[in-house]
Parts: sequence; structure tokens; C-alpha cells
Amino acid sequence: MILEPRKRISKKALTVWRISGVIKIVISWILAAVAVFLLHIFNGPFWVSVLLIGIELISTYLFIFLLPLVKWRRWRYEVRDEEIELQEGIFIVKRTLIPMIRVQHVDTVQGPILRKYQLASVIINTAATSHEIPALEESEAEELRYFISTLARVADEDV
Repeated sequence: MILEPRKRISKKALTVWRISGVIKIVISWILAAVAVFLLHIFNGPFWVSVLLIGIELISTYLFIFLLPLVKWRRWRYEVRDEEIELQEGIFIVKRTLIPMIRVQHVDTVQGPILRKYQLASVIINTAATSHEIPALEESEAEELRYFISTLARVADEDV
């Protein structure tokens, strides 16, 4: 049996993903409030308003509390001499192997929320796709970016 990757992303990712969830939920609540208001004005069925509020309450719990925690528990990665392995997913777990020889360049990305919590994401680019390792500590992300680029250069020279 092939073992899953061992390295985890930063626990601060939970806070970042929860903040992102709050932003999405606030927008969703505003839209739901407008819909409930319009239903009230135009004498729409009461049960639709109750249904919208129920959906919003469930969405609030999912996007702020449950999904970030499950996402953090599932997200793992490992960098080996010849490949990078990523594992992600909540309901469907996706495992990706990126051969080091296919890596073209590696970037670090840091938005305002990640910057506030001293986190950065590492983006691994191949000819066909891009893969992200989200929410690593800044120093770990920089070290990983340099380490992967060094391994990719060595793998490229071996060909």
C-alpha cells in the first residue's frame, strides 16, 4: 500500500479559510435578505423565506466551521527527489504526483489575508497545469520554493 503524504499545511490556514468563509457568507446573507424582503413586499409564500433562512444557517455552519476543518485535515503534501505529491479534497480525495522533471517554475503567492497571518502559497507550474500548496508559513514557503526549483534544475540536468 502506498502511504499518503506526511507534511501538513499551517494550522493558521483554518483562520484564513474561516475569514474567507465569513466574507462569502456575508455576501450570501445580504442576497438572501434582499430576496426575503422582496418576497415580503410582493406577498410571496412565507415558506420560501423560511427555507432561504434555513439554507443560510446551514451554509454559515458549513463554510465557517466544518469545511475549513475537514479541508485542513485532508490537505497534505510531500516533496521527494523525483516527485511532488499532493493530497486534497473533502468528499473526493485527490492525490497528484508531479514528476520533478516536469516542473518549469515555482512561485510563492500571498494575498492580504495570507500576509496578515504570515502565510504564503506555493504554486508549482508545469507545461500543462499549475498546482498549489496553500497556506504555508512564509519561511517554509520560501524554503520549499527554493528546494523544488533546485531539485527541478537537477532533474532537468540529468536528462
